[in-house]
Amino acid sequence: MFNYEKRLEYPVHITRTDPKAAMVIISQYGGPDGEAGAALRYLSQRYSMEDRKVAGALTDIGTEELGHLEIVATIIHQLTKDLTPEEIKASGFDKYYIDHTLAIWPQAASGEPFSASQFQSTGDTITDLYEDMAAEQKARLTYDNILRIVKDPEVADPIRFLRMREIVHFQRFGECLRRIQDQRNPKNFYAYNPQIDKKKC
Repeated sequence: MFNYEKRLEYPVHITRTDPKAAMVIISQYGGPDGEAGAALRYLSQRYSMEDRKVAGALTDIGTEELGHLEIVATIIHQLTKDLTPEEIKASGFDKYYIDHTLAIWPQAASGEPFSASQFQSTGDTITDLYEDMAAEQKARLTYDNILRIVKDPEVADPIRFLRMREIVHFQRFGECLRRIQDQRNPKNFYAYNPQIDKKKC
């Protein structure tokens, strides 16, 4: 079971509204390579992982992605709260506003809504771990793209934190993949299966 600590993993304190920035950052909330897809991907895949330590890593990272979803939502909320109708219209945020007012809703920067079809859970350990590594690189690239456009330090600072976590997750999934590949090497069979008596085989 998860323990929920009622604070963000990284603080967000944005003092200036910027709906244009919110419109691009929202991709990391509900876009094709965003945090919602990451959390659901890993928390779904963990059930079919053959190795319990790898399943544990998926649980840990999937849970952390839920925390990242919270950070991204907080950024978007602080960038858009208290906007006037004039500011909404002038910024181009009006199309989003008509459908969702200033609520947080999972979509890509293009406006495409979040869909579970954006990720896969195959039941094959190697396939899923390769997808997970690719997902972390795509998320890192999306944060890179955001940082090329968004220059406000109050916004860029938590975005940089999230970007760094994608790199750490990529490395952890690489470790998981090497563990599985090592286990499947016939030379290591008994090391990973100590319950089997080598002398009786």
